[in-house]
Amino acid sequence: MTREKLDGQAIAALLAGLENWTLAPDGKSIRRRFEFKNFSEAFAFMTRSALAAEKMDHHPDWSNVYKTVDVTLNTHDVGGLTALDFELAKKMDRFAGN
Repeated sequence: MTREKLDGQAIAALLAGLENWTLAPDGKSIRRRFEFKNFSEAFAFMTRSALAAEKMDHHPDWSNVYKTVDVTLNTHDVGGLTALDFELAKKMDRFAGN
Protein backbone atom coordinates (compact mmCIF):
# COMPACT_ATOMS: atom_id res chain seq x y z
CA MET A 1 0.00 0.00 0.00
CA THR A 2 1.36 3.38 -0.94
CA ARG A 3 1.92 6.40 1.21
CA GLU A 4 0.38 8.85 -1.25
CA LYS A 5 -1.54 11.69 0.34
CA LEU A 6 -5.25 11.48 -0.45
CA ASP A 7 -7.28 14.41 -1.72
CA GLY A 8 -10.53 15.55 -0.12
CA GLN A 9 -12.72 13.59 -2.51
CA ALA A 10 -10.88 10.32 -1.85
CA ILE A 11 -10.97 10.94 1.90
CA ALA A 12 -14.74 11.54 1.82
CA ALA A 13 -15.32 8.35 -0.18
CA LEU A 14 -13.22 6.20 2.15
CA LEU A 15 -14.64 7.80 5.29
CA ALA A 16 -18.16 7.00 4.06
CA GLY A 17 -17.19 3.32 4.30
CA LEU A 18 -16.32 3.60 8.00
CA GLU A 19 -18.69 3.91 10.93
CA ASN A 20 -17.93 6.09 13.94
CA TRP A 21 -14.77 7.61 12.48
CA THR A 22 -14.68 11.38 12.01
CA LEU A 23 -12.45 13.68 10.06
CA ALA A 24 -10.44 16.12 12.18
CA PRO A 25 -11.23 19.79 11.59
CA ASP A 26 -7.92 20.29 9.77
CA GLY A 27 -8.71 17.36 7.42
CA LYS A 28 -5.36 15.70 8.16
CA SER A 29 -6.47 12.80 10.38
CA ILE A 30 -9.39 10.58 11.30
CA ARG A 31 -10.48 9.87 14.86
CA ARG A 32 -12.54 7.40 16.79
CA ARG A 33 -13.29 6.54 20.40
CA PHE A 34 -13.63 2.84 21.23
CA GLU A 35 -15.35 1.79 24.45
CA PHE A 36 -15.15 -1.68 25.93
CA LYS A 37 -16.62 -3.55 28.91
CA ASN A 38 -13.45 -3.20 30.96
CA PHE A 39 -9.73 -2.48 30.91
CA SER A 40 -8.80 -6.04 29.89
CA GLU A 41 -10.89 -5.84 26.73
CA ALA A 42 -9.49 -2.41 25.89
CA PHE A 43 -5.94 -3.66 26.39
CA ALA A 44 -6.60 -6.77 24.27
CA PHE A 45 -7.88 -4.51 21.49
CA MET A 46 -4.76 -2.37 21.73
CA THR A 47 -2.54 -5.44 21.61
CA ARG A 48 -4.20 -6.78 18.45
CA SER A 49 -4.11 -3.32 16.88
CA ALA A 50 -0.45 -2.83 17.81
CA LEU A 51 0.55 -6.11 16.14
CA ALA A 52 -1.34 -5.19 12.96
CA ALA A 53 0.13 -1.67 12.96
CA GLU A 54 3.64 -3.04 13.33
CA LYS A 55 3.13 -5.39 10.37
CA MET A 56 1.91 -2.43 8.32
CA ASP A 57 4.73 -0.19 9.59
CA HIS A 58 1.98 2.32 10.32
CA HIS A 59 1.35 3.34 13.91
CA PRO A 60 -1.62 5.08 15.55
CA ASP A 61 -1.65 8.00 17.92
CA TRP A 62 -3.75 6.75 20.78
CA SER A 63 -4.50 6.90 24.48
CA ASN A 64 -6.19 4.56 26.91
CA VAL A 65 -8.08 5.35 30.08
CA TYR A 66 -9.65 2.32 31.76
CA LYS A 67 -12.12 0.95 29.17
CA THR A 68 -11.79 3.74 26.59
CA VAL A 69 -9.29 3.95 23.72
CA ASP A 70 -9.06 7.17 21.71
CA VAL A 71 -7.41 6.74 18.31
CA THR A 72 -6.13 9.28 15.79
CA LEU A 73 -4.80 8.05 12.47
CA ASN A 74 -2.73 9.94 9.91
CA THR A 75 0.42 9.42 7.91
CA HIS A 76 3.08 11.65 9.41
CA ASP A 77 5.40 11.18 6.40
CA VAL A 78 2.97 12.97 4.06
CA GLY A 79 1.29 15.32 6.54
CA GLY A 80 -2.18 13.93 5.98
CA LEU A 81 -4.21 10.84 5.21
CA THR A 82 -3.27 7.88 3.03
CA ALA A 83 -4.88 4.54 2.23
CA LEU A 84 -2.88 3.08 5.13
CA ASP A 85 -4.94 5.08 7.62
CA PHE A 86 -8.20 3.72 6.30
CA GLU A 87 -6.88 0.17 6.14
CA LEU A 88 -5.76 0.34 9.77
CA ALA A 89 -9.10 1.88 10.76
CA LYS A 90 -10.93 -1.07 9.18
CA LYS A 91 -8.71 -3.54 11.02
CA MET A 92 -9.29 -1.75 14.30
CA ASP A 93 -13.04 -1.82 13.73
CA ARG A 94 -12.86 -5.59 13.18
CA PHE A 95 -10.76 -6.07 16.31
CA ALA A 96 -13.37 -4.11 18.28
CA GLY A 97 -16.12 -6.31 16.91
CA ASN A 98 -17.64 -3.69 14.59
